[in-house]
Amino acid sequence: MTNKVITITRQYGSGGREIGQTLAEQLGIEFYDNKLLDVAAGDSGIHKSHFEENDEKRSNSFLYLLSTTYGQGGVPFDDALFFAQLNAIQKIASEHSCVIIGRCADYALRDFSGVVNIFISAPLEIRIKRAIEVYGIGEKHAADYVKRIDKQRTSYYNYYTDKRWGTPQNYHLCLDSSALGIDGSVVLLRQFLDDFYNR
Repeated sequence: MTNKVITITRQYGSGGREIGQTLAEQLGIEFYDNKLLDVAAGDSGIHKSHFEENDEKRSNSFLYLLSTTYGQGGVPFDDALFFAQLNAIQKIASEHSCVIIGRCADYALRDFSGVVNIFISAPLEIRIKRAIEVYGIGEKHAADYVKRIDKQRTSYYNYYTDKRWGTPQNYHLCLDSSALGIDGSVVLLRQFLDDFYNR
């Protein structure tokens, strides 16, 4: 039987992680966000701190990219981290049903069956408010912080895949979480997934 795997790509502050975690709990399947980094670190032998420091972003320093390589093949370190995560994502999806947050999971699993790709967004002002109230980002810097994280995720995704981050054609469903809230979004996604897997 094919595993049911849901990937969630999300704008910062849209509540995508919370939606994914609640969805996984209700479906009784594994949830992978930071836990994915543990798998990638364990399998690759690269310390987890490197994955955390470079999570869903690439270095903008050309000199850094030239000077940091990994392994005998001299692979740029950023690329080594990406491929370690790609391998971890594919391993996880092969082993069991799960929800995977970000990290180009939709691209990593493009040849897998039973995968549903979801993009979660929200208006900028809603995301800034959430960043302040839920994530504890300082009000003075919240707007710039939200925009910067989205820019990093966009750059990371666009560099490592042949797709464009946030383009509707990449996903089975695009959802504005502000329309229904976290709980309402989970209800909608559960109905969508029931219909998708039982069609």
